[in-house]
Amino acid sequence: MSFWTTLFERVSAKRPRPDGKPAVSVRERFSALRNLPEFLRLIWQTSPGLTLGNVALRLLRAMLPVAMLYVGQLILDSVVGLGRQPAAARVLTPVLELVALEFGLAILSDALGRGVALLDSLLGDLFANQTSIRLMQHAAELDLDQFEDSTFYDKLERARRQTLSRTVLMAQVLSQAQDFITMAFLAVGLAAFNPWLLLLLLVAVVPAFLGESHFNERSYSLVHGWTPERRELDYLRQTGASDETAKEVKIFGLSDFLIDRFRLLSDQFYQQNRSLVIRRAGWGTFFAAVGAAGYYAAYVYIISQAVRGQISIGQLTFLAGSFARMRGLLEGILSRFSSVADGALYLQDFFDFFHLQPRIRRPEVGQAVRPFPRPIREGFTFDNVGFKYRNAQKWALRNLSFHLRAGEKLALVGENGAGKTTLVKLLARLYDPTEGRILLDGHDLREYDPAELRQEIGVIFQDFVRFQLPAGQNLAVGRIEEKNNQPRIEQAAQQSLADSVIAKLPQGYEQMIGRRFNGGVDLSGGEWQKIALGRAYMRDAQLLILDEPTAALDARAEYEVFQRFKDLTQGKTAVLISHRFSTVRMADRILVIEHGQFVELGSHEELLARGGRYAELFRLQAAGYQ
Repeated sequence: MSFWTTLFERVSAKRPRPDGKPAVSVRERFSALRNLPEFLRLIWQTSPGLTLGNVALRLLRAMLPVAMLYVGQLILDSVVGLGRQPAAARVLTPVLELVALEFGLAILSDALGRGVALLDSLLGDLFANQTSIRLMQHAAELDLDQFEDSTFYDKLERARRQTLSRTVLMAQVLSQAQDFITMAFLAVGLAAFNPWLLLLLLVAVVPAFLGESHFNERSYSLVHGWTPERRELDYLRQTGASDETAKEVKIFGLSDFLIDRFRLLSDQFYQQNRSLVIRRAGWGTFFAAVGAAGYYAAYVYIISQAVRGQISIGQLTFLAGSFARMRGLLEGILSRFSSVADGALYLQDFFDFFHLQPRIRRPEVGQAVRPFPRPIREGFTFDNVGFKYRNAQKWALRNLSFHLRAGEKLALVGENGAGKTTLVKLLARLYDPTEGRILLDGHDLREYDPAELRQEIGVIFQDFVRFQLPAGQNLAVGRIEEKNNQPRIEQAAQQSLADSVIAKLPQGYEQMIGRRFNGGVDLSGGEWQKIALGRAYMRDAQLLILDEPTAALDARAEYEVFQRFKDLTQGKTAVLISHRFSTVRMADRILVIEHGQFVELGSHEELLARGGRYAELFRLQAAGYQ
């Protein structure tokens, strides 16, 4: 299929992208321009003052090229006129005044250009900061299961990449408006001389625009289609050279495996991109030659008019300069238009992310929001609860019914993958049940504000985050609004035994933890776990959930933690997940789950007496210590 056939057929047809999805058509590219008003509104909201200043400077600068060409015409005509006068009658003052005027316009143009660049930089930085904040805010509102979906991650990755690159689009859009104004002034002069020059200009430039448009579409399709692979490339790059993975990469000899996978993907992308840029360079050279031919054809025509005496030397300079400037501006506008259209397509990715809405949210306006009970009186009831992860075939939990009493310490027991962590995520309403319901004091959990619910729940997961923050702030994460409450932070550290860890740090509570930043100090797994436990105590919530809270602690530290845990959870409801039965037996009751379903519930003694699944697991673990 020829280039031209492909070029014009894509107006109505779509060709496959590298990911197998249809490529964007010209119609879609023009439709994407509808994103620009919303984009400009965001720029205005970022800083009305800087936006107005930017537009005003660009408007002034747009008028200067015509003014400078006109002054240049006057200078040349004045010089030619002086040459025809006797030497004694020649006065240079008018010419020097015109030169001084042109010099002043040149200085003004440079000053306005620097002013525009300054405001572009300031406004771009502010816009990037504001959109980054908005992205983080929106991501915080979305549901946990959305983060576990690969399609969502592709959208998030594209939105994140657009946050910084959209500042370029802002400058491009504003530059388009500025160049349109300049072209309008120049077009008036050319049209007055010969309107056919404008038509010649379009014939010389439009093919280049169509070619650039074609290749920009292919570039967008390539980048868009490779989003999952680019995420994998980023992951491989990070995994292959990271302090978090260095130990296992060395021990398991994974370096060659990771490098080979990276090389395979990167080479595939390179080969596809290489083919595209080679064809783009070839066609670009051809279209540049067409444009140059059009310009010199017009130039020859203008010269012939000057030779015949129909225009002056100054007018020749003005017209030739106007045509050359218009050609450059029109090429820039059309080329930039293609970039703006592509930017608007990428902008659609940005807005698509913000169109994602959470399902778990505060009840809608008009619906009653039940105030959270303080204190909790009856507790939580699971009523035939079932849950299935998005895109999963297997149920994580099914037909689960039990009652967690207010003030009770409940332990969850089951093999890995039994559904214990899923259960506590449902309890914290990080997920909503796929079927059944969860009640709090007799009312559906959906009737409460999820933000208010989570304020009353302290959760420390087994895979807790090791924040690269100072030690004090790492503890304050549990109740971040109390980050400046040093006595509370120190009390939480004492309760979780993290105070002994912090006492060994060179800068104490101000010491940066983690190796990512300069001067940071890394901790052992057990030391990190004490910090994480401190967050739970910092929370001071009515419901405390600890998911394998002592997995990295030695036996003595575990015993001390749970002695304090019993004292500190007096009057509070607590859920504990642990594989250590020495820990589990400290709970009031123990819930045994297997394959996502209820097996048995009772105290340690009751379950041993029944001789069921719990007794079997207990004996197996006890045998390991004999």
